[in-house]
Amino acid sequence: MHALTLLVPADSVDSVCDALAEDLDALSTSVEDADAGSAAEEPVFDEPGVAATAVWRRARVSALFADETAATAAATALAAALGDDGVRVVAIAEVADHDWVRLTQAQFGPSEVSPGFWIVPTWSPVPANAQQVIRLDPGRAFGTGSHPTTRMCLRWIAGNGSVTGVAWPRALDYGTGSGVLAIAASRFGAAQVDAVDIDPAAVEATEANARANGVAVRAGPPDSIAGAYSLVVANILAAPLKLLAPLLCALVADGGALVLSGILSRQAEELIAAYSGSIELVVVDEDDGWILMVGERRSTGRVA
Repeated sequence: MHALTLLVPADSVDSVCDALAEDLDALSTSVEDADAGSAAEEPVFDEPGVAATAVWRRARVSALFADETAATAAATALAAALGDDGVRVVAIAEVADHDWVRLTQAQFGPSEVSPGFWIVPTWSPVPANAQQVIRLDPGRAFGTGSHPTTRMCLRWIAGNGSVTGVAWPRALDYGTGSGVLAIAASRFGAAQVDAVDIDPAAVEATEANARANGVAVRAGPPDSIAGAYSLVVANILAAPLKLLAPLLCALVADGGALVLSGILSRQAEELIAAYSGSIELVVVDEDDGWILMVGERRSTGRVA
């Protein structure tokens, strides 16, 4: 493979990336601040749905191609179409072949959630002291069980569930990713578990991981669910959690628990305000700057 590296003004990045992917046969593209590490660097930290407070003035765009001929042709086409003001070719260089799957797997090993409870990737041996194990292959979905937000959800489920009885008649994992929280809910006392995600790859990964762990999880898109749940878990981000507040509150049965993560410590008050009409949220855990918030739905006479 060969990599083509370009310097592109900020207002041309989208069109250049679109041309690389759609017209010039790039296998992948990536974008970073061309001034990173210098005094001109513009850090940009966002969540989905939140506008940036700063923008890069120029970007370094890297694109992978099958061979040098394809990379050179793409560089020539972009230079002819946009000129020196629109794009500048920095380099065309050969990229060493790697087993990317193995490199990715090497970064994800067994993780102990709580004493005796482990998340173990399918390519790793189970630790000798493991008592409860979830075997996981994230596939193309988010969620290895190692991120602080996921760890806190898993700890809460393990600490509030039951391995011998029914802790929750119905449980919902909203934004399931790899399905790890849905599987944990099943392992710790949920009689029926639904898992939803807008990403078909996440639904596919959840179904595969549920089968591998011998649990029943019904996975699908968000519009596939109905009724109320005695446990609703959503590990997403603060911005979508605020937008989803009316929907998530409506999905929680009377007396049921709502467990939210993907929230930074400084965002706690925003979430408390967003859910205050139906559920009083409190912070019950914190890990590396992230928090876990839990609340109980006030009784309205409904049943799960």
